[in-house]
Amino acid sequence: MAQASRVLSQLEAWLPPAPPPIDWATPAFRWRRRGHRGFLAPVRHPARIELTDLRHISRQKEVAERNTQQFLAGKPANHVLMTGSRGTGKSSLVKALLSKYASQGLRVIEVEKSDLADLPDILDLVAERPERFIVFCDDLSFDTNEPGYKALKSLLDGSVAGSSGNVLIYATSNRRHLMPESMQDNLAASHQPDGEIHPGEAVEEKISLSERFGLWLSFYPFRQDDYLDIVQHWLTHLGCPPDEIERARTEALQWTIERGSRSGRVAWHFAKDWAARHVG
Repeated sequence: MAQASRVLSQLEAWLPPAPPPIDWATPAFRWRRRGHRGFLAPVRHPARIELTDLRHISRQKEVAERNTQQFLAGKPANHVLMTGSRGTGKSSLVKALLSKYASQGLRVIEVEKSDLADLPDILDLVAERPERFIVFCDDLSFDTNEPGYKALKSLLDGSVAGSSGNVLIYATSNRRHLMPESMQDNLAASHQPDGEIHPGEAVEEKISLSERFGLWLSFYPFRQDDYLDIVQHWLTHLGCPPDEIERARTEALQWTIERGSRSGRVAWHFAKDWAARHVG
């Protein structure tokens, strides 16, 4: 018995600790793995951003907020795919919806692409909960035959198991169809000896995942005036006086040239740098 006890003690030291109990009052979670076990890890300090902070994406905000309100009310709602230019507010929109509606029972579970095969386990975990859960997949794209691809595809629309009704998928991607598209896909008329007999069906398979999202929201690069307006908003938020904001205009434009992009993210980075240097 003493020898067995020592063996068990040694095994215990190598086993991962049991996951902590889930605090369902926490508004945001990340799906994490310890060994072969997955669990919901609470996000202790969720990003604080409001819908009013997201400028020049009015239509996208309106559609996403309406869909989320329907979801919270127990009405039919769609999975959402947000695609387009980087830094234009796709993931920030999900964070802002959480900030506004967490008090009404909205919860967000962030899942990495590598863990999408665990989606059935996540759904089982939350199926009996009264809260409403957005499974958030950021910067989503797949290479051919990745395991998470089929798991997500089945969850969206195609599994023999019905949905519990309290889970939606909100995903962001820089690829509209989530899969790599090659020039070979356009050469359906010139068949190779080792190619597809029905190349059109192969293309259909590639775009079938994105079509399972009920709502598509597209985000576009900002115009110069829009970018400067976003800079002004964040400088005001960070406590810059009006004269400093006006003086920052030229440097804000130079900042975009150095980075090759006019986006909300670039505006936020510039505003932080300027405020740190000029606000006492």
